[in-house]
Amino acid sequence: MSIRVLIADDQQLVRSGFRVLLDAQPDIEVVGEATDGLTAVAEARRLRPDIVLMDIRMPRVDGIEATRTLTGTLPGTRVIILTTYDLDEYVFDALRAGACGFLLKDVRTADLADAVRTVSDGGALLAPRSRYG
Repeated sequence: MSIRVLIADDQQLVRSGFRVLLDAQPDIEVVGEATDGLTAVAEARRLRPDIVLMDIRMPRVDGIEATRTLTGTLPGTRVIILTTYDLDEYVFDALRAGACGFLLKDVRTADLADAVRTVSDGGALLAPRSRYG
């Protein structure tokens, strides 16, 4: 059975890139995409993914607030925050909101897939600092 993933990011290229990377994995299926936090919550309620990859900075509703809403209403759906910002306050806010993981967007393909598997299996993770910065 595949791990069902919803990708929430306001940048179409980022969503497409993550979709290609994850769909190439035999045990992961991207079931939907969202362009902002409000749409992410609606799509998660409709699609019931196992994992939501959630950007922090998005229009209408940011990823932290969307995570708080999702974890409060869909306990079977786990959230991994994805961001370009390696700021401690984002990590703490994400964890307080109920996220199970925090990754930087420069994560390697294998590490992204492993993160999805780890969180799907009930684990949690915090990414190391950027490999490029």
